[in-house]
Order: sequence, then C-alpha cells, then structure tokens
Amino acid sequence: MTWARNTATASCGYAARAAKSSSSPLPPAVARAIDHAVSGRDGGPLLRNTLGARMDRHAATRRLKLLADTAGIRMPRMHPHMLRHTFVTTMLDAGVSLRDVQIAARHADPRTTMRYDRARKTLDRHPNYILAAYMASGT
Repeated sequence: MTWARNTATASCGYAARAAKSSSSPLPPAVARAIDHAVSGRDGGPLLRNTLGARMDRHAATRRLKLLADTAGIRMPRMHPHMLRHTFVTTMLDAGVSLRDVQIAARHADPRTTMRYDRARKTLDRHPNYILAAYMASGT
C-alpha cells in the first residue's frame, strides 16, 4: 500500500486482485489518521504489527478483536472482512447508488455488492417505504 499526499488531496494506492493496482481518494479525516499512523516515516508498510513488520491478516484480526473489546463490542467471529461488509452497508444506508457502491467496492457484478449488504432486509430501504416517505414530505 502506498500513501501520497499533496496540498489538496490525499490518496492511497494498493495492489488489488490479479496484480492490478488502483488508487482511491481519502477523506480528510482518514488522511489525518494515516498521517498519524506513519508518524513521519518515508517508507515501509502502512500498517505494522507489534514488531514493526508488515501486518498480515492474522495480526489484523487480533488488532480488530482488541479494538472491539476495548470499545465494548462483543461479536462472535470478528474479522477484518466484516469491515468491508460494513463499508458497503453504510454507503447504501447513506443513499449512495448501488452502482457507485459497486465501483467503490471494486465488484464486477452488482449482485456481489448486494450480498455484502447486511441491512438489505430492513423495510426502511424498501422502495414502498421510500416512496411513502417521499410522498409524505410534500415534495
């Protein structure tokens, strides 16, 4: 994962599946968190384990469980991939279009994006409820 910052924006480059590389813009709060994480380093891994080496998936799982315990979150089978599900669900809850969420999640098929959506069965996002809310607002 690479990290680049200019005066206007910050972005993060990473190697995706099939050796494809990509880059994503970062919101200012995320850029500040990364600035804090790299703490003046010019190179090396962005996320490090307790020994300072690149964090692997096992270390990431341990770190996530520790953070969840500290925050008082108790969930069975906590793992980093749950953050990806949360990312997709939260964007859809915020009203981001399925197509835009699909692109952000780098899914080739929108059905994959919908499988990640944890709240897809809630009535608040059902088209009938959305239409009723729109009609009730008087617009």
